[in-house]
Amino acid sequence: MAECGRVDSRPTSHTMDKSITLPPDEIFRNLENAKRFAIDIGGSLTKLAYYSTVQHKVAKVRSFDHTTKVINHDKLYEISVQEEVTARLHFIKFENAYIETCLDFIKDHLVNTETKVIKATGGGAHKFKELIERKLGLKVDKEDEMTCLIKGCNFVLRNIPHEAFVYAKHADSEFRFQTTHPDIFPYLLVNIGSGVSIVKVESEDKFERIGGSSIGGGTFWGLGALLTKTKRFDELLQLASKGQHTSVDMLVKDIYGGSYGSLGLTGDLIASSFGKSATADKEFSKEDMAKSLLHMISNDIGQLACLYAKLHDLSRVYFGGFFIRGHPVTMHTITYSINFFTKVRPFPQRTLKQAKIHPTQLWGENYAGSSGLMSVSPDMNPMQRARSGTFDMLEMDRLERQLVNLPLLQDPSSYIPDTVDLTEDALAREYWLYCFEDALDGVVKRAVASQPDMPEAAERAEKFRHKYRHKLETLRHQPFAYGSLTVRSLLDTREHCLNEFNFPDPYSKIKQRENDIALKYYQKAVKSLEQLNWEEKQFALVRGVLAGNVFDWGAKAVSEPHLFVCRPFWSILLQVVLASNSGPALNDVTNGELQILTERIAAMDPVIQAGLSEDRLTLVQSGSSSPCLDLSRLDKVLAMVVRERQTDLVVIEGMGRAIHTNYYAMLSCESLKMAVIKNSWLADRLGGKLFSVVFKYEVPAVKTSQDSVALTPS
Repeated sequence: MAECGRVDSRPTSHTMDKSITLPPDEIFRNLENAKRFAIDIGGSLTKLAYYSTVQHKVAKVRSFDHTTKVINHDKLYEISVQEEVTARLHFIKFENAYIETCLDFIKDHLVNTETKVIKATGGGAHKFKELIERKLGLKVDKEDEMTCLIKGCNFVLRNIPHEAFVYAKHADSEFRFQTTHPDIFPYLLVNIGSGVSIVKVESEDKFERIGGSSIGGGTFWGLGALLTKTKRFDELLQLASKGQHTSVDMLVKDIYGGSYGSLGLTGDLIASSFGKSATADKEFSKEDMAKSLLHMISNDIGQLACLYAKLHDLSRVYFGGFFIRGHPVTMHTITYSINFFTKVRPFPQRTLKQAKIHPTQLWGENYAGSSGLMSVSPDMNPMQRARSGTFDMLEMDRLERQLVNLPLLQDPSSYIPDTVDLTEDALAREYWLYCFEDALDGVVKRAVASQPDMPEAAERAEKFRHKYRHKLETLRHQPFAYGSLTVRSLLDTREHCLNEFNFPDPYSKIKQRENDIALKYYQKAVKSLEQLNWEEKQFALVRGVLAGNVFDWGAKAVSEPHLFVCRPFWSILLQVVLASNSGPALNDVTNGELQILTERIAAMDPVIQAGLSEDRLTLVQSGSSSPCLDLSRLDKVLAMVVRERQTDLVVIEGMGRAIHTNYYAMLSCESLKMAVIKNSWLADRLGGKLFSVVFKYEVPAVKTSQDSVALTPS
């Protein structure tokens, strides 16, 4: 930890504490490998973005040279851990009061930067130009603020699945997140910083600032400071969250004794902000004044956005900027205002918008390095609330492959991968958070065992334990921190944290051992299958697939491995596209492992050999590194093959891919979802018993020709 001043925990109402402790492994991460910088300095907050290269370990498999068809005791393949370098984007937000300290910190930790220029925008870019150039030794190159804002907004809307959400204060789930969709235009962007800018966005490069207001976040901060003597923005919001605006505001019922029915005005509507302060002979609390001020400004912005949306016939309105930042009070007030005046749907956004970097590649959020939305209640999570008053972080890693929708999705715009949203189901949320925390010891043990020749593995595994447990604790207090909370997101967060501490594939040696054993029994199993009649073969096929599904090191109820081999049914007449994970997740087979396995099997089995040589059996990677499956983010090559082969049956197998995700997915072709329920709590909730079988066959309204099948093995 690098010490840059001292954090004084005592509240202050007259001066702003400009000292802060900056732990580099939590905030300015990987700064020593930062290559390019961009900065947006507004009237209140600074948003810093930088591009870095990250060196991390990846597990690779390589086939041994087997020149004989006879199975011997040699291993099927060797496993190696290699170093790879990938690109990462870092976004950090902090109050302008800390800018000098942060610049000093960055200067002290810059090692490998390639640039002599820092891109800058925002009103403060001119004000702090000399300071930035003197501290960092980089030339400030100014960029157009509005162009950066729109490019950044488009970027995150396309790359972060749960970037935008609808906020409903009194609903079971306050945050209803929207999934990404390639068609994001047109929309209205209401950016609330110190002031308000309203922008109509029609395409990637076509946008127009159609309005704005000087009454924005800076107004709330400035007037709030005058009224309450509180100088910190987040402290003002905390005051507002505890206040009663009705003590200060004059309501309709205060004037008319009740509602004004002929005008459609209910009695509890605000008729005059701060109206009671002119006539009441009493002192008003800081909390009540802050709440009244927040309502006044939020209502004004909401109505303004509504009027512009109506004027330009836009149905999607996105709100961004530091005034939003996931704050429930501001989001609720703006949402209420929009709903009162129109049917337009307001979408606050949860991350930093002004990316200032315009990459064309596809990127994905790294949960291990992102801070997420803050807690709804000021008292819910004091540690998170303290963090939010200083820094917010977002990290995004560049994806190696282009991801697209499965062409067979019936309606991609309405597709939701996950079966249960844990932000809406408190009982399920508590169970799964407990389940993942309870499994931590086993994951740590497995991670250490996967690297027996590395003495520091135990120390790294403990760091993983600490980080992932902290993530789980954060999600207990704020389930919406990274979008919709699901079993899939919990699994993905765990994988991100494992990768963060260089455990790329904790189950690699287990898979290697079991694959070696299974391969030895292959020919014997095929011979026994050949003796069955047609109907018996079908049952054997299903039993074999489900038996393989039971063998899951991620399932607590399974203590012994279940080996299976089954003769694939493409030997009849079908073309088969076999899709497997691009990267490791639990003990699921990866495409690299499956390629080697299939080559060895083909050397023993003429049916498999013929399937490969005649292009009736095709192995492709799914683009996923998760035990679950998002059909809206599949490898582009897989989507192309599915389309070219005119696939008319999709088989999705495994509890993660067919139960936790895609159980309700609607496809334009026939589909078969099959899994064994390996969790007793889930089995009980579904009305079954442990190891019950789910076998869900669905036929769409319109069928296509039957000549191809796609499989997703676990």
